Amino acid sequence: MADAFNPPGVAVPFGAFSNAAWQPPGRVLHLAGQVGVDEDWNLVGPGDMVVQARQTLNNLKDILRSVGGEMDDIVSVIVYVTEMEPLMAVHEVRKEFFTAPYPASTLVQVAALVKPEFLIEISAVAVIPEDRAHDPE
Repeated sequence: MADAFNPPGVAVPFGAFSNAAWQPPGRVLHLAGQVGVDEDWNLVGPGDMVVQARQTLNNLKDILRSVGGEMDDIVSVIVYVTEMEPLMAVHEVRKEFFTAPYPASTLVQVAALVKPEFLIEISAVAVIPEDRAHDPE
């Protein structure tokens, strides 16, 4: 069974899932889809996918930091968007968080996310080196 957790500083999921789970054995971390909310579930950037993307990536970064990880430990992401038009601007935001070689990426346009005001959701898989990986803080 995976060792799932919800680190401080990130909104606790409202449903039957955790923010992240280690894949046993080893230090492969599966990060649940994150959206543009702060730790109190306040939407950051209403109507603005670029601002929501930045908050979403900050949430992923906070989860990784809680276990000794970094954004460059992410090996793949799945990005769900409700519209394609702001996609190139979102890619510019991604460059603020990732360096080349970039993680593998899948992009899916969806009719809606769990709340209509959410414009982007990103899930990820990271491989954190054993010498940095630790239990959530």
